[in-house]
Amino acid sequence: MILSGDEIQSRIGSDIVIDPFDTSKLNPNSYNLSLHNELMVYEEVVLDMRQANRVRRMTIPEDGLVLSPNQLYLGRTAEFTETHRLVPMIEGRSSIGRLGLFVHVTAGFGDVGFKGYWTLEMFAVQPVRIYPGVSICQIFFHEIRGDVQEYSSAKYQNAQDIQPSLLYQELNPNGQTEDPQLKLDFARRKKRKRVT
Repeated sequence: MILSGDEIQSRIGSDIVIDPFDTSKLNPNSYNLSLHNELMVYEEVVLDMRQANRVRRMTIPEDGLVLSPNQLYLGRTAEFTETHRLVPMIEGRSSIGRLGLFVHVTAGFGDVGFKGYWTLEMFAVQPVRIYPGVSICQIFFHEIRGDVQEYSSAKYQNAQDIQPSLLYQELNPNGQTEDPQLKLDFARRKKRKRVT
């Protein structure tokens, strides 16, 4: 059973956390989540499931950014969510879909107990201009039956940023296990400290 908008609002602060929460984004049976102002793209020509692939960040300016077809863009929601005793799921809004923009590639299914920002796997059918802060997708909640062990994976739980695939940790457990973007960000911060 899917929760109604009124039921979502009544569970805010208990089973559901959406931060920030704005009642104007509440729908009859979902809540609109907005797009953060950063994107990430892979720099590899061929993505390797068994390796950490290099990524590059970009900022979406206030006057928009045109997404190109045949390019995967990783984004994230501006809202932090946390869900207990319910299954969270995200889907694109119909207005976004009618522009030919997919907001996830088969990965809209969440886990009971997930908390963090949602990484969006964005793909455009044709060139489309996007803007920071736009209501990009909607989250909705299913009730679940039976005993539940909440999600606690070290890979994606408590996500504070856009999260590239960490599948390589499963397929290559003896190989690289550190997120290459975190290493790059650390190196940049260290370099800036030396300069100043």
